[in-house]
Amino acid sequence: MPSISRSEVEHLARLARLAVTEEELDLFAGQLEKIVQAVAKVGQVADQDIPPMSHAVPLTNVFRSDVVRPGLTPQQALAAAPAAEDGRFRVPRILGEEA
Repeated sequence: MPSISRSEVEHLARLARLAVTEEELDLFAGQLEKIVQAVAKVGQVADQDIPPMSHAVPLTNVFRSDVVRPGLTPQQALAAAPAAEDGRFRVPRILGEEA
């Protein structure tokens, strides 16, 4: 597997508009090479016997059960509103036409 060159790192940095020092070019080249190698290993592990999956562990529902609790009546909800009309909150018009 070919290693990532300084010129390739410099090109990537230029595309990403990153200011990179000469020392960072060498450092990033080594780091990117390790990342590419790790991704290649993952590609080798995948086999035809392993079914594709979206998650490594089974997902379970973490939501609590719905519990009915008393809420506000429409009159209580509208009592603190700056403006109400026909049992609804009145808000400023944002469109120029009738909906």
